[in-house]
Amino acid sequence: MDQLSINTDNTIEEEVKERIALGNKAFFANKKMFQSKLISKRAKLKLYCSVIRPVVTYACETWTLKETITNRLMVFERRILRKIFGSINESGIWRIKTNQELDKIIKHKNIINFIRVQRLR
Repeated sequence: MDQLSINTDNTIEEEVKERIALGNKAFFANKKMFQSKLISKRAKLKLYCSVIRPVVTYACETWTLKETITNRLMVFERRILRKIFGSINESGIWRIKTNQELDKIIKHKNIINFIRVQRLR
């Protein structure tokens, strides 16, 4: 079983870095599924929520959510969501989805809100 590691400054930032790295490994291990045109975007979102997010948020109940940690986790999640939902073609010009558009798609059930719910449990 994984042990929670705290550095000499009693911060959890190293643990969060390791968790994000493990989340990246989990994503790239399932990359073919995320790139498949045969799997719907909703199914890919469920795959993210059931496979990758738990890897990243393991033992999150003990984390102190500082702004730097929150930003790192949100960047990680948005990067995955942009790969799932792709870009938008607006009158012949392609652009990536904004953070607000991604938040609306996932109905504000982002990784930070998930961690807060886990802590309240």
